[in-house]
Amino acid sequence: MSDRLYVATRKGVFTIERRKGRPRARWAITRADFLADNASVVLPDRREGAVYVALGHGHFGVKLHRSRNRGRQWEPCATPAYPPKPEGIEDREPNSGKPIPWSTELVWALEAGHDTEPGTLWCGTLPGGLFRSQDRGSSWQLVESLWRHPKRREWFGGGAELPGLHSICVDPRDARRVTVGVSCGGVWMTRDSGTTWECRATGMRAAYMPAERQYDPNIQDPHHLVQCRAEPDAFWVQHHNGVFRSTDGAASWKEVATVKPAAFGFAVAVHPEDADIAWFVPGVSDEQRIPVKGRVVVARTRNGGNSFQVLTKGLPQQHAYDLTYRHALDVDETGERLAFGTTTGSLWVSENQGDSWQAISEHLPPVYCVRFG
Repeated sequence: MSDRLYVATRKGVFTIERRKGRPRARWAITRADFLADNASVVLPDRREGAVYVALGHGHFGVKLHRSRNRGRQWEPCATPAYPPKPEGIEDREPNSGKPIPWSTELVWALEAGHDTEPGTLWCGTLPGGLFRSQDRGSSWQLVESLWRHPKRREWFGGGAELPGLHSICVDPRDARRVTVGVSCGGVWMTRDSGTTWECRATGMRAAYMPAERQYDPNIQDPHHLVQCRAEPDAFWVQHHNGVFRSTDGAASWKEVATVKPAAFGFAVAVHPEDADIAWFVPGVSDEQRIPVKGRVVVARTRNGGNSFQVLTKGLPQQHAYDLTYRHALDVDETGERLAFGTTTGSLWVSENQGDSWQAISEHLPPVYCVRFG
């Protein structure tokens, strides 16, 4: 099991470790870095022990930092940068008509490359571009084939005013196969390291669109996309309009109608060895974004979505208004230990697949991303 958590928040990055050698092991905050900086995402790279963090500095832009010693020391690394927009190119958000900036507004996803490609990293951004680094973040290249794909012009903003690429899944069988999730642009897959791309969101449903376009794959709003390590043809998506599952490599998706107590949410995690086991943190619809009836719960399925258990032990069950963002739920490499954080600065850990939860903190800044590492 992993005994270290990295938590990216609105006011810095926190390292939280499980202390041993006592009658009962407990989790404790051991480091606080980049205090007061907006940390959108953190990535512990298990291949080499490095840690990467993306910071948003408002007027001063986005910055990336890298640690080679698990957060004890940090150094700046390159920030993904778009090329200048060619003259005469019309690029606007289709709903608002506002120009799409060819600049990195937010780093929304960081993922390590395949085990056979040490030093390779992938990065998703607002306004929807995907970047790749092959030198541990010292330089980045825009994946032009996706950015210049004609269908990209149909993508639009969900909660943000711009489209955003927030989920990146590298197939453990094949470094060339990468699947990404875009709000609002569906799910896209490459089988050739990004030379070509195919939209893979058939079966998803966008209730916010006119009836004739609700099943259009290219305008779906997956909130988060995850892939099972041991069964890579199995994917789960927490979508704006519910939960969806694929067992055929994202070629098709089926809506899961049995989620309790609600199908809305942002976060999803899948067991690394069993694709039938997945976890969600449900909430009330987009307009409210709070837990159902003020009760923080985790929904778990152990049978591929045929039924769900509502897990509550150790979680607040009255007047709790915590929301869990899309990257703020994680499961470790064993599939036993989970952690999730919330907009109110609460953080919980489970040692038993969610049967019970231990509160680690109730006073962190709003949590954006939680990763074991």
